[in-house]
Amino acid sequence: MRKQVEGYLYLSLAMVLVGSTVVASKVIASGLPPFTATALRFAIALPFFLVLMRLTASRWPKLARRDWGLLFLQAAAGSVGYTTLLISGLRCTSAAHAGVIIGTLPIVSAAIAILVLGERPRRSLLLGIGLAAAGVLAITVRSGEGGDWFGNVLILAAVVCEGLFILLNKRLRTDISPLVLSSIMTMIGLATAAVAACLEVPWAITMTTGAVWAVIYYALVPTVGGFLFWYAGAARVSGAEASLFTALAPVSALFLAALLLSEPVGPVEMFGVGCVLAAVLATGLSGFFQARRRMRATRPDMSSQTR
Repeated sequence: MRKQVEGYLYLSLAMVLVGSTVVASKVIASGLPPFTATALRFAIALPFFLVLMRLTASRWPKLARRDWGLLFLQAAAGSVGYTTLLISGLRCTSAAHAGVIIGTLPIVSAAIAILVLGERPRRSLLLGIGLAAAGVLAITVRSGEGGDWFGNVLILAAVVCEGLFILLNKRLRTDISPLVLSSIMTMIGLATAAVAACLEVPWAITMTTGAVWAVIYYALVPTVGGFLFWYAGAARVSGAEASLFTALAPVSALFLAALLLSEPVGPVEMFGVGCVLAAVLATGLSGFFQARRRMRATRPDMSSQTR
């Protein structure tokens, strides 16, 4: 029981940190261009991942060209694409709205798997997709009145990029540990973002102090710290239980946007995050109960063995 409670605590902390990336990205958007900020984030995080690999005696995998190609696509979509689109979107929309949209990641990932891999959708997933769509639509209609609907579209595109990252990871033929995969993604992401950042002429940019500190925070706390918390928690609970904690990310983002950025959180925002929470919980609980039923079905009948 103690191990399970520790797992819940670590997962909760990880998702709170994920939610805080929205606030950090909002601050970054006001003082740095997206590719420059992304390259700086990876440049700061990479040494820490390499030190963790050294401490855990992790080894670099031997991969075929196909897997290297998939890893490059993963980094382009999930690392560079997600971060740059998130920062770009937050130039146009509020952190509160972005937090609601980012909370749809588990639903978007499942929807991509249905469309691309042809997976058969469960009723709970279809319900979740409908609820998530209602939540995003609510804040997008509200955003249309203020003209920041385009920012919401960019945030949703960032979520799709992260969903593609998850999908591409399933296509890898070689098992890669989470730490090694994160290190590879950071290295490729740094190289890709650094090349793209040259177009932004970063040496001629006046960086604001707040944006630089926000990048440092993003690189060390949610990126490295969030990784450690998530996998420490996931090692102590089942995958189905861990998936339920993703619902904390939009709540964290909404709360921190109101607390740190003084953004208004009204009935529309609450309705949006409520729909997203219901969508994630409906999907996650369905998977949780299915996993429980499978465990019971495969568990040997101990009473018959003791007779």
